Amino acid sequence: MQNELPHYQLDRMTEDAWRMFRILGEFSIGFDRMAHIDVPLVTVYGSARTALTDQYYASAERLGQGLVGAGFGVVTGGGPGIMEAVNKGAFQAGGKSIGLNVILPREQHPNPYQTLSLEFEYFHARKVMLAKYAHGFVAFPSGFGTLDEIMEILTLVQTCKMRPVPIYLVGSDHWGGLVEWFKTTLVERGAIAPDDLNLFKLVDDVTEIPSSIQNYHDPAEVDGFKRPTEHDQRLAHGGDADV
Repeated sequence: MQNELPHYQLDRMTEDAWRMFRILGEFSIGFDRMAHIDVPLVTVYGSARTALTDQYYASAERLGQGLVGAGFGVVTGGGPGIMEAVNKGAFQAGGKSIGLNVILPREQHPNPYQTLSLEFEYFHARKVMLAKYAHGFVAFPSGFGTLDEIMEILTLVQTCKMRPVPIYLVGSDHWGGLVEWFKTTLVERGAIAPDDLNLFKLVDDVTEIPSSIQNYHDPAEVDGFKRPTEHDQRLAHGGDADV
């Protein structure tokens, strides 16, 4: 329109400045609220589209109950589907059930089974909160969102940018093709090391996950997970490989 004022660069800079303060606010509130949780937490990812009648909904609900029984609290994205199932299991077991909700045009709405519910506008702020306080990660069948988040967690552990933790992919019928691609393409082309496949476990039964997470940091435990060595950590921080 002819009467519309031009949108000058200075105006856009002002908008970016306010966006920066909004992002800082989300981090500040998230850190403040999450730091006061008095139990170790396990982050569970999964699809918002999973139906109540789906086998993985029931499995996720059992996992939430089992984690609380083992002394953990649960953290999810706070929405429906798998997230609701995990929160429901933990909530009904009397445990800490945390939902970190993100504002989306479709699919996402807070489920009612949360003892702490936080809302985020920015995915990257929520992703940090889902990762920072977790003593383990579980990914149920899902779409792009969980793929993005679990690949980032694998990258951070592989490169020693976060402490090693156990990571589980639930559902060989869902994740099996991806894991096979890891083996036949990424490993064979040298994009990852063969033992990087041991940074995670592909499981169908969630029953043993709570006790497995409990035992992960036990030096006597032999569980098949790869832990970064001192040599790996030295390389990740720019040290000399020959030292």
